Amino acid sequence: MASAKSKAAAKSGSANQAEGRRPPPQALQSQRLEIADIGYSVAAGWRDFVRRPLLSGFFGLFYCLFGLAFLAGLLWLDRVWLILPLAVGFPLVAPFAAAGLYDISRRLERGEKFGWRDVFTVIWAQRNREMGWMAFVTLFVFWFWLYQARLLLAIFLQSQSFSTFDRFVEVVATTTNGWLFLGVGTVVGAFWASVLFTVTVISMPLLLDRQIDFVSAMVLSVKTVFQSPVVMLGWGLVIAALMLASMIPAFVGLIVVLPVLGHATWHLYRRAIKATK
Repeated sequence: MASAKSKAAAKSGSANQAEGRRPPPQALQSQRLEIADIGYSVAAGWRDFVRRPLLSGFFGLFYCLFGLAFLAGLLWLDRVWLILPLAVGFPLVAPFAAAGLYDISRRLERGEKFGWRDVFTVIWAQRNREMGWMAFVTLFVFWFWLYQARLLLAIFLQSQSFSTFDRFVEVVATTTNGWLFLGVGTVVGAFWASVLFTVTVISMPLLLDRQIDFVSAMVLSVKTVFQSPVVMLGWGLVIAALMLASMIPAFVGLIVVLPVLGHATWHLYRRAIKATK
């Protein structure tokens, strides 16, 4: 009996010791950020990309090809009206797509030697961790945005007919209802983008880095945004502007832009979240 208790105590002690390597949720605290942190993070993100361009670029290429396949599918299904809301909502899923980039930056930060297999092993392991729930949240908001775009289309452009993307752009750009659709859609899209950015900008790299539940990670992300609203708003605008600009030349710019922004987000997270123990 005593021997069994000793083994149980030893096992418990080993588990506690292992957990001690990662601060519990209450030991993590958000820090106030400065505008200079954005410049630092982007520069650090670019350095990480240059150090591992092929591996980093692979994630950008995958995201680019996924976007092109999605666009081709919409054209094939004659859902041209979805192209515009897709262009607005597509960057919303970027934080989840950047999980591998966070791991690359983490390994470079630690000075580790690693290959493609090491990174993809970590990505595969996320299926059993809390990031899967964050992926659900991200995709839910993305699809909900597309549903709202369809609703706005029905409200403002139900009397219009368009079978090609050029005709859709013409209707949106030259009619009063088209302007209303574009204006209201932009406001609604900006709202959902802001909500998703607030709950994912810190929580995504945090969930990859530490053992923490996704609700606590989202709470820390929200605290960070509200603690440094000007900085985080600036960072959100930088991400939105660069992502949208990189999508214009057939998504090709994403091959470089997505990896740099992914690495930069990791470094901004590292400056924003500190362990108190």
